[in-house]
Amino acid sequence: MKTLKKRRRVQIILVAIVALALSTVLIGYAMRDGINYFRSPSEVIAEPPQPSVVFRIGGLVEEGSIERGQGETVRFVVTDGGESVPVAFKGVLPDLFAENQGMVGTGSYVNGVFEATEILAKHDETYMPKEVVDALKEQGVYKESGGS
Repeated sequence: MKTLKKRRRVQIILVAIVALALSTVLIGYAMRDGINYFRSPSEVIAEPPQPSVVFRIGGLVEEGSIERGQGETVRFVVTDGGESVPVAFKGVLPDLFAENQGMVGTGSYVNGVFEATEILAKHDETYMPKEVVDALKEQGVYKESGGS
């Protein structure tokens, strides 16, 4: 009788461990496309990622670099003060998108151009994404705002 209870308990524990391992693998597999790593323009130029890699890039939009092409395509250059990366975006830009302003884009680096699928701009005068601030500070370009 005791061996039957003990065997049943071991079976339940083994099934629970297998179910936990399987669920962990499935969750990791499902999230693989949802995880986008941040890279500064200097990191992208130093080690260009494969065209299939989706990541986020951030920095300041260079002054005089915004070109509105035919249709919805917009081209501009993003910089962190050290390096600059050309960006192509097809779509509608956020209202607050402007030159010398912080931005973060999601997309991939293909043939020397970051092809963005999403562009985010700062939402007020003092906000800039933490990753962008860190990259700009690393380059020695970041200036503290004099806000309240």
